[in-house]
Amino acid sequence: MAATDAAIPAVKWPSVPACYGWLSLDRRGNWRLKGEVVRHAGLIAFINRNYAADENGNRVFHNGPQKVYVDLDYAPLVLRLGIDGELTAHTGMPAGEASAAFIDEEGNALLLVAAGIGLLDDRDLPAFLATCRDANGITASDAALIESMQGGSGLWWRGLPLQPIRRDDLPRRFGFRPAPAA
Repeated sequence: MAATDAAIPAVKWPSVPACYGWLSLDRRGNWRLKGEVVRHAGLIAFINRNYAADENGNRVFHNGPQKVYVDLDYAPLVLRLGIDGELTAHTGMPAGEASAAFIDEEGNALLLVAAGIGLLDDRDLPAFLATCRDANGITASDAALIESMQGGSGLWWRGLPLQPIRRDDLPRRFGFRPAPAA
């Protein structure tokens, strides 16, 4: 150990309270502070880098020693479907391939990726729906999509069955808490 190393005291984080009800993730992947969209690119990048899940299914943003619990408008991830068909998370990270596809009773598309369950940004729904197929490989009709929303099956997206799911079942099924509380 060098003499200068011995002179550096161990850094101890200060004790700070956790923060609830300040930060949220909306349905389009925007961060919101007390309801206002965060627009500062540097702050968005900082939140994205420090967004994680804890052992209790809460989503948190680590701001140094402080845990800022995140309220979720819908799901822990918001996914974008690129022109090339690639999925990207709201954090800007590639999401990889989906392992399951769902449609809820309101017509929202959800995809299970390696990082967890994600709501497909509604701006990408037309492209998503255009690639849904029936058992014969024919583009899904509006009637078939409505039937799927109501619990029916028989549609496919990229070789994955488009499974019906109820929005209320998401947190329990995928192990997250949409509104963490102290």
